[in-house]
Amino acid sequence: MSVKPKLETVAREAGVSVATASQVMRGTGRISEKTRKRVLQTAKRLNYVPDGRAASMRSGESREIGFAIHQIANPFNAEVISGASDLLESEGYLLSVLDARDDALRQRQQLEAFIRSSRAGLLWVPAQDTPRTTYELLATHSLPTVTFLRRADVDSIDHVGIQNAAATAIATEHLADLGHRHIAFLGGTAQVEVRNERIEGYTRVLTERGLGAPIVWDSEDDKPSGMQAMMDLRAAHPEITAIVCNGDMVAIGASLALIRMGLEPGRDVSIVGFDDIQDAGIATPPLTTMAISPYDLGRKLARVVVDRIKEPDMPAALSLVPARLVVRGTTVPPRDDTDPARG
Repeated sequence: MSVKPKLETVAREAGVSVATASQVMRGTGRISEKTRKRVLQTAKRLNYVPDGRAASMRSGESREIGFAIHQIANPFNAEVISGASDLLESEGYLLSVLDARDDALRQRQQLEAFIRSSRAGLLWVPAQDTPRTTYELLATHSLPTVTFLRRADVDSIDHVGIQNAAATAIATEHLADLGHRHIAFLGGTAQVEVRNERIEGYTRVLTERGLGAPIVWDSEDDKPSGMQAMMDLRAAHPEITAIVCNGDMVAIGASLALIRMGLEPGRDVSIVGFDDIQDAGIATPPLTTMAISPYDLGRKLARVVVDRIKEPDMPAALSLVPARLVVRGTTVPPRDDTDPARG
């Protein structure tokens, strides 16, 4: 078993003092380029990596950020994480991600783990029914925190979210302007702020346009669940000609369900997604959606936590990102009810 190299070994092999080797590895000090290059080459040959934990203890500064999120496998979350990771890496930070699976107890354990390992900051999607004691935990340890999507139950934490109600209102207006009069909302199951706001925007337009009572159909936000939910919705409400979805994954699943039923997304039932993940533009047919650019959203989220670390006393920031309607192949005017081909 090989022995983990120490800084003293790097210094000896490079022919320099331990202090000089330390300055090279930290990128500090007035060291000649020749010496710096020799030390770095020696460190690489020996597979030496500085002990970040020890450095953090000496300097009192950590370079790791924690991200507590739900459903990492969801492409939307994956793109957000990618954006956050890229921005943080450019700022010299490492991002570590844990999946709380919308479980408040599991979330508490993960946050405690981040605190024990002295993370420099936290990006956090609060779980449903997060207790007050969890917010008190973060406040006690003064951990720089930015909530994402779901707002914290306190006003002192930075937040990055989406203008959800405005976005689904635009989506519903788009369908109504095309001539659809029977529009449903599909996706989500939790009674959380994000989904409730999206339903509110959808419902408001139905009321303003006199389009009847809303039809809200639950579904987990993944493709298999979206497929099954679309089949069930179609069976229960065959009059529906358009749906506003809680996310792109459930929307793509709904499109696949229509195809399996021998129908055509857009032509038989128009569909609007939410997020504009990469799969939306290459789906068959390409998905009309409310675009928020998950990758850019992740970069914005990371920027806020870096700013909070640098300026811990600045007022809490609230940033709500607008969504943009991207019209593709899944929204067209409804067929004429008198068309015999409609059956």
